[in-house]
Amino acid sequence: MASAYFAVLALGLAVAPVAFAAPDGAALYVEKTCVACHGPKGDKPLLPSYPKIAGQNAAYAEQQIKDIKSGARANGQSAAMKGVMHLVDDEEIKALAAYLASLK
Repeated sequence: MASAYFAVLALGLAVAPVAFAAPDGAALYVEKTCVACHGPKGDKPLLPSYPKIAGQNAAYAEQQIKDIKSGARANGQSAAMKGVMHLVDDEEIKALAAYLASLK
């Protein structure tokens, strides 16, 4: 594969960078099991002590998720989320936060 890339460069041809699609927040919400505790639309949590996250400010949600993942936030129900936070990377966290902000 690398030899083909360098062969193209040797010929002086331009190689376009590969574009990757941003993760789909709605799909991640289901795939990463957020739906199990926060409900299908983020407004009907499994337990009364779990937060309603629909419509949450994206920057705030992103920071809270990152803080739970890193351990900087360890209050409330953070322990319940800590177990699944290893499943999401920063780009997915951003997509999830944007999706939550879009919910009413």
